[in-house]
Amino acid sequence: MHKPVSKIREAKLELYRKKGKIHAKAVDGRFNRLRWAMVWFTQTIFYGACWLSWESNGTQRQAILFDIAHEKLYLFDLVLWPQDALLLALVLIFSATALFFVTALAGRLFCGFACPQTIYTMIFVWIESKVEGDHLARLRLDQGPINGRKLWLKATKHGLWMLIAIWTAITFVGYFTPIRELLPTVLSFETGPWEAFWLLFYAAFTYVQAGLAREAVCQHMCPYSRFQGVMFDPTTANVSYDRQRGEPRANAGDCIDCGICVQVCPTGIDIRDGLQLACTNCGLCIDACDQVMAKIEAPSGLIRFASEQELAGQGAPQAWKSRPRVVLYAALLLIFAGFFVLTVSFRSLVLVDVLRDRGALSRETADGRIENAYTLKLMNLDQVAHEYSLSVRGLPGLEIVGQKDFVADPGSIQPLSITVSAPGEGALSGILPIDFIMQAKDDPAIRSEEKSTFALP
Repeated sequence: MHKPVSKIREAKLELYRKKGKIHAKAVDGRFNRLRWAMVWFTQTIFYGACWLSWESNGTQRQAILFDIAHEKLYLFDLVLWPQDALLLALVLIFSATALFFVTALAGRLFCGFACPQTIYTMIFVWIESKVEGDHLARLRLDQGPINGRKLWLKATKHGLWMLIAIWTAITFVGYFTPIRELLPTVLSFETGPWEAFWLLFYAAFTYVQAGLAREAVCQHMCPYSRFQGVMFDPTTANVSYDRQRGEPRANAGDCIDCGICVQVCPTGIDIRDGLQLACTNCGLCIDACDQVMAKIEAPSGLIRFASEQELAGQGAPQAWKSRPRVVLYAALLLIFAGFFVLTVSFRSLVLVDVLRDRGALSRETADGRIENAYTLKLMNLDQVAHEYSLSVRGLPGLEIVGQKDFVADPGSIQPLSITVSAPGEGALSGILPIDFIMQAKDDPAIRSEEKSTFALP
């Protein structure tokens, strides 16, 4: 006898059961137009931003460039160094919080409209539809016998996919290696090993993810789909089927069981079964259902963005006071944004690292003074050269022996050998704290202080 399978077990089996390739029906509507607007917006930025030039200190450079070899990040007029890692951390924290904020408001809205997987899948499916036809034509082609027409259409489609994937990879690598230098090396097959690796990897990644895997990425590979449920609450708006209005189907309810909501779904689910892991909140089922409701002269919104609270007849959430999670995320976004602005505004354009000479703590000169040796690393983070003046404080009679003024080129790291002297006679002894002060002569705002120690016998 076969052991009965529980409903939970059956649901798990159904989730991972092979369903075949999904050919979603095309649909026009406000949400589909909004999705394509996001495609044009994001891809215009992605493919175009790497070609922007920026003039800095009389020279032209790429406006946005992650120069890993020289440990610099160029963002138009802003140049970030490894010492600015806090800014990168703030950007990542802000992005994660923004994602949580959007999820608390409208579920997986990012997945349906702005996720790169969604964007490129839409582009690849559009190419597929132009080559092979609508969803029914594609389905017949897949199920039909292998012949010359089928091979030609499949080869054309995959060839176009590969071209898009290759150009996407070139653009991606172009943010790390200047695109105007990279493109000639790609055309002549003279790329370096790292460029070649990332070109091949990213091209293959785009081709497989957007062209072959498609909805499987959202269902089985994306970690966000696994934990996004914990950010939902009864007031979160998701694409939902109004069961009270729609049931019973094809009888007294407004749902006529046409199945078009399933046909247009990119992941092949039935929204009438309730909130599901595979739903990306793309809204295409809303567009399809609204068109059907218009034809049968019924009110739109049988499928709509609605919360559990609304579907239960309790009305929309009352302002912000009933949504503390959303208020918290919004407050955190403001805090992180403000902290980022303050950090950028008050970031020093000169940094000094001080290393004591480990060979000898101190030495005594002929006139009885005590000297300590240091190695300073002067980092000019500005895009123009500056002349700096070095001073020291912390002990009576403390002074720098030798050169005190230094010129640093833009974006340079310059080692300096410095000797500091103090009177040998006095009540002080031991390891005492001192401060090194580096000040730009042409700009009082460019200043850095670094703590160190001075050894007295």
